Amino acid sequence: MNLSAIIIAKNAEGTIRRCLESVAWADEIVVVEHGSADRTAEICRDAGARLHQTPDWPGFGRQKNRALELARGEWVVSLDADEWVTPELRVEITRAIAAPGGYTAFRFPRRSSFCGRFMRHSGWWPDYVTRVFRRGTARFSDVPVHEKLIVDGNVGTLAQPLLHESVSDLDQMLVKMNAYSTASARSLYEQGRRASLATALVHGGWTFVRVYVLRAGFLDGREGLMLAIANAEGSYYRHLKLMLLAGRGSER
Repeated sequence: MNLSAIIIAKNAEGTIRRCLESVAWADEIVVVEHGSADRTAEICRDAGARLHQTPDWPGFGRQKNRALELARGEWVVSLDADEWVTPELRVEITRAIAAPGGYTAFRFPRRSSFCGRFMRHSGWWPDYVTRVFRRGTARFSDVPVHEKLIVDGNVGTLAQPLLHESVSDLDQMLVKMNAYSTASARSLYEQGRRASLATALVHGGWTFVRVYVLRAGFLDGREGLMLAIANAEGSYYRHLKLMLLAGRGSER
Protein backbone atom coordinates (compact mmCIF):
# COMPACT_ATOMS: atom_id res chain seq x y z
CA MET A 1 0.00 0.00 0.00
CA ASN A 2 1.55 3.29 -1.13
CA LEU A 3 -0.59 6.19 0.18
CA SER A 4 -2.96 6.62 3.11
CA ALA A 5 -5.16 9.70 3.47
CA ILE A 6 -5.93 10.50 7.12
CA ILE A 7 -8.69 12.91 8.15
CA ILE A 8 -10.08 14.07 11.50
CA ALA A 9 -13.67 15.26 11.62
CA LYS A 10 -16.54 16.40 13.82
CA ASN A 11 -19.91 17.74 12.63
CA ALA A 12 -18.47 18.12 9.14
CA GLU A 13 -21.34 16.99 6.92
CA GLY A 14 -21.10 20.23 4.95
CA THR A 15 -17.48 19.70 3.87
CA ILE A 16 -16.41 16.09 4.48
CA ARG A 17 -17.78 14.69 1.21
CA ARG A 18 -15.71 17.12 -0.85
CA CYS A 19 -12.66 16.28 1.23
CA LEU A 20 -13.15 12.53 0.78
CA GLU A 21 -13.75 12.83 -2.96
CA SER A 22 -10.55 14.85 -3.35
CA VAL A 23 -8.45 11.94 -2.03
CA ALA A 24 -10.48 9.07 -3.48
CA TRP A 25 -7.35 8.15 -5.47
CA ALA A 26 -5.46 7.22 -2.28
CA ASP A 27 -5.00 3.52 -1.47
CA GLU A 28 -6.99 3.98 1.74
CA ILE A 29 -8.83 6.74 3.58
CA VAL A 30 -8.83 6.74 7.38
CA VAL A 31 -11.24 9.04 9.21
CA VAL A 32 -11.09 9.57 12.97
CA GLU A 33 -14.34 11.13 14.17
CA HIS A 34 -15.57 12.24 17.57
CA GLY A 35 -18.97 13.32 18.80
CA SER A 36 -20.68 14.33 15.58
CA ALA A 37 -24.38 15.09 15.83
CA ASP A 38 -24.87 15.18 12.05
CA ARG A 39 -24.32 12.81 9.10
CA THR A 40 -20.51 12.94 9.15
CA ALA A 41 -20.06 9.27 10.06
CA GLU A 42 -22.66 8.11 7.53
CA ILE A 43 -21.03 10.08 4.72
CA CYS A 44 -17.62 8.60 5.57
CA ARG A 45 -18.97 5.05 5.55
CA ASP A 46 -20.76 5.63 2.24
CA ALA A 47 -17.48 6.85 0.73
CA GLY A 48 -15.71 3.64 1.75
CA ALA A 49 -13.47 5.23 4.35
CA ARG A 50 -12.18 3.32 7.36
CA LEU A 51 -14.05 5.11 10.14
CA HIS A 52 -12.75 5.12 13.70
CA GLN A 53 -14.88 6.88 16.32
CA THR A 54 -13.24 8.02 19.55
CA PRO A 55 -14.98 8.41 22.92
CA ASP A 56 -13.05 11.57 23.81
CA TRP A 57 -11.46 14.63 22.25
CA PRO A 58 -7.77 14.91 23.23
CA GLY A 59 -6.96 17.94 21.08
CA PHE A 60 -5.98 18.34 17.44
CA GLY A 61 -2.43 17.04 17.71
CA ARG A 62 -3.29 13.85 19.58
CA GLN A 63 -6.35 13.18 17.43
CA LYS A 64 -4.26 13.42 14.26
CA ASN A 65 -1.69 11.08 15.77
CA ARG A 66 -4.50 8.61 16.45
CA ALA A 67 -5.38 8.72 12.77
CA LEU A 68 -1.71 8.34 11.85
CA GLU A 69 -1.41 5.20 13.98
CA LEU A 70 -4.23 3.62 11.96
CA ALA A 71 -2.61 4.34 8.57
CA ARG A 72 -1.00 1.48 6.67
CA GLY A 73 0.49 3.21 3.64
CA GLU A 74 4.15 3.92 3.05
CA TRP A 75 3.22 7.59 2.56
CA VAL A 76 0.55 9.65 4.32
CA VAL A 77 -1.40 12.75 3.35
CA SER A 78 -3.14 14.44 6.28
CA LEU A 79 -6.21 16.64 5.85
CA ASP A 80 -8.81 18.40 7.95
CA ALA A 81 -12.44 17.85 6.97
CA ASP A 82 -12.71 21.39 5.55
CA GLU A 83 -9.71 20.99 3.24
CA TRP A 84 -9.48 19.40 -0.21
CA VAL A 85 -6.83 18.40 -2.74
CA THR A 86 -7.14 19.85 -6.24
CA PRO A 87 -6.43 17.66 -9.32
CA GLU A 88 -3.27 19.71 -9.91
CA LEU A 89 -2.01 19.10 -6.39
CA ARG A 90 -2.85 15.41 -6.72
CA VAL A 91 -0.51 15.19 -9.74
CA GLU A 92 2.28 16.87 -7.79
CA ILE A 93 1.83 14.63 -4.77
CA THR A 94 1.82 11.40 -6.77
CA ARG A 95 4.95 12.46 -8.64
CA ALA A 96 6.70 13.52 -5.45
CA ILE A 97 6.14 10.28 -3.55
CA ALA A 98 7.04 8.21 -6.62
CA ALA A 99 10.45 9.91 -6.77
CA PRO A 100 11.00 11.69 -3.43
CA GLY A 101 14.62 12.56 -4.12
CA GLY A 102 15.84 12.35 -0.54
CA TYR A 103 12.83 14.11 1.00
CA THR A 104 10.80 12.45 3.74
CA ALA A 105 7.99 15.02 3.63
CA PHE A 106 6.51 17.67 1.39
CA ARG A 107 4.87 21.00 2.07
CA PHE A 108 2.64 23.14 -0.14
CA PRO A 109 0.81 26.45 0.11
CA ARG A 110 -2.72 26.50 1.51
CA ARG A 111 -5.33 28.87 0.11
CA SER A 112 -8.05 29.55 2.68
CA SER A 113 -11.44 31.19 2.31
CA PHE A 114 -13.14 33.45 4.84
CA CYS A 115 -16.89 34.00 4.48
CA GLY A 116 -16.75 32.99 0.82
CA ARG A 117 -13.60 34.87 -0.22
CA PHE A 118 -10.20 33.27 -0.77
CA MET A 119 -7.76 35.49 1.09
CA ARG A 120 -4.57 36.59 -0.65
CA HIS A 121 -3.14 38.68 2.18
CA SER A 122 -3.85 39.02 5.94
CA GLY A 123 -1.15 36.44 6.73
CA TRP A 124 -3.29 33.71 5.16
CA TRP A 125 -1.34 33.29 1.95
CA PRO A 126 0.76 31.37 1.05
CA ASP A 127 0.52 29.68 4.50
CA TYR A 128 2.76 26.67 3.79
CA VAL A 129 1.70 23.46 5.50
CA THR A 130 3.53 20.13 5.60
CA ARG A 131 0.94 17.42 5.02
CA VAL A 132 2.57 14.64 2.97
CA PHE A 133 5.20 12.47 4.63
CA ARG A 134 6.67 9.01 4.75
CA ARG A 135 5.02 7.05 7.55
CA GLY A 136 7.35 6.60 10.51
CA THR A 137 9.29 9.83 9.90
CA ALA A 138 6.87 12.38 11.38
CA ARG A 139 4.31 12.98 14.10
CA PHE A 140 2.05 15.85 15.08
CA SER A 141 2.92 17.99 18.07
CA ASP A 142 1.01 17.06 21.21
CA VAL A 143 -0.93 20.32 21.64
CA PRO A 144 -4.68 21.08 21.79
CA VAL A 145 -4.66 23.66 18.95
CA HIS A 146 -2.31 24.93 16.24
CA GLU A 147 -0.56 21.58 15.99
CA LYS A 148 2.47 21.18 13.72
CA LEU A 149 3.98 18.22 11.95
CA ILE A 150 7.39 17.39 13.38
CA VAL A 151 9.47 15.80 10.63
CA ASP A 152 12.65 13.77 10.96
CA GLY A 153 14.30 14.48 7.61
CA ASN A 154 14.26 16.92 4.72
CA VAL A 155 11.08 18.65 3.57
CA GLY A 156 10.48 19.40 -0.10
CA THR A 157 8.16 22.11 -1.47
CA LEU A 158 5.35 21.63 -3.98
CA ALA A 159 3.80 24.49 -5.96
CA GLN A 160 0.07 23.72 -6.17
CA PRO A 161 -2.12 24.86 -3.25
CA LEU A 162 -4.28 22.88 -0.88
CA LEU A 163 -7.73 24.51 -0.63
CA HIS A 164 -9.35 25.24 2.71
CA GLU A 165 -12.81 26.50 3.64
CA SER A 166 -11.72 27.96 6.93
CA VAL A 167 -14.81 29.99 7.82
CA SER A 168 -18.04 29.72 5.86
CA ASP A 169 -20.11 32.33 7.75
CA LEU A 170 -20.15 34.52 10.84
CA ASP A 171 -21.94 31.95 12.99
CA GLN A 172 -19.16 29.44 12.37
CA MET A 173 -16.57 32.13 13.01
CA LEU A 174 -18.02 32.86 16.46
CA VAL A 175 -18.16 29.17 17.38
CA LYS A 176 -14.56 28.65 16.28
CA MET A 177 -13.36 31.78 18.06
CA ASN A 178 -14.89 30.64 21.33
CA ALA A 179 -13.57 27.08 21.09
CA TYR A 180 -10.06 28.04 19.97
CA SER A 181 -9.65 30.84 22.51
CA THR A 182 -10.68 28.50 25.32
CA ALA A 183 -8.32 25.72 24.23
CA SER A 184 -5.46 28.19 23.69
CA ALA A 185 -5.98 29.80 27.09
CA ARG A 186 -5.86 26.42 28.81
CA SER A 187 -2.71 25.48 26.94
CA LEU A 188 -1.02 28.76 27.89
CA TYR A 189 -2.10 28.32 31.51
CA GLU A 190 -0.58 24.84 31.63
CA GLN A 191 2.66 26.32 30.29
CA GLY A 192 2.76 28.72 33.22
CA ARG A 193 1.73 31.79 31.25
CA ARG A 194 -0.41 34.47 32.89
CA ALA A 195 -2.32 37.52 31.65
CA SER A 196 -4.13 40.65 32.78
CA LEU A 197 -6.80 42.90 31.31
CA ALA A 198 -4.05 45.14 29.97
CA THR A 199 -2.35 42.14 28.38
CA ALA A 200 -5.60 41.18 26.66
CA LEU A 201 -6.12 44.70 25.31
CA VAL A 202 -2.56 45.01 24.03
CA HIS A 203 -2.58 41.60 22.35
CA GLY A 204 -5.96 42.27 20.74
CA GLY A 205 -4.90 45.67 19.42
CA TRP A 206 -1.56 44.42 18.14
CA THR A 207 -3.22 41.48 16.39
CA PHE A 208 -5.49 43.84 14.46
CA VAL A 209 -2.55 46.02 13.38
CA ARG A 210 -0.49 42.99 12.36
CA VAL A 211 -3.25 41.39 10.27
CA TYR A 212 -4.87 44.48 8.72
CA VAL A 213 -1.85 46.75 8.25
CA LEU A 214 1.44 44.85 8.36
CA ARG A 215 0.07 41.81 6.54
CA ALA A 216 -1.96 43.96 4.13
CA GLY A 217 -5.38 42.67 5.17
CA PHE A 218 -6.85 45.89 3.79
CA LEU A 219 -6.17 44.49 0.31
CA ASP A 220 -8.63 41.65 1.00
CA GLY A 221 -11.58 44.05 0.98
CA ARG A 222 -14.35 43.91 3.56
CA GLU A 223 -13.48 40.30 4.38
CA GLY A 224 -9.96 41.45 5.24
CA LEU A 225 -11.37 43.91 7.76
CA MET A 226 -13.76 41.28 9.15
CA LEU A 227 -10.90 38.81 9.53
CA ALA A 228 -8.63 41.34 11.25
CA ILE A 229 -11.37 42.17 13.76
CA ALA A 230 -12.12 38.48 14.33
CA ASN A 231 -8.45 37.68 14.93
CA ALA A 232 -8.15 40.63 17.30
CA GLU A 233 -11.20 39.46 19.23
CA GLY A 234 -9.83 35.92 19.38
CA SER A 235 -6.55 37.13 20.85
CA TYR A 236 -8.37 39.41 23.31
CA TYR A 237 -10.65 36.64 24.55
CA ARG A 238 -7.80 34.13 24.73
CA HIS A 239 -5.90 36.35 27.15
CA LEU A 240 -9.04 37.28 29.09
CA LYS A 241 -9.76 33.58 29.59
CA LEU A 242 -6.15 33.02 30.63
CA MET A 243 -6.51 35.84 33.18
CA LEU A 244 -9.66 34.26 34.61
CA LEU A 245 -8.10 30.78 34.70
CA ALA A 246 -5.17 32.17 36.66
CA GLY A 247 -7.56 33.94 39.03
CA ARG A 248 -9.47 30.75 39.75
CA GLY A 249 -6.23 28.86 40.24
CA SER A 250 -5.01 31.31 42.87
CA GLU A 251 -8.23 30.85 44.86
CA ARG A 252 -7.67 27.14 45.39
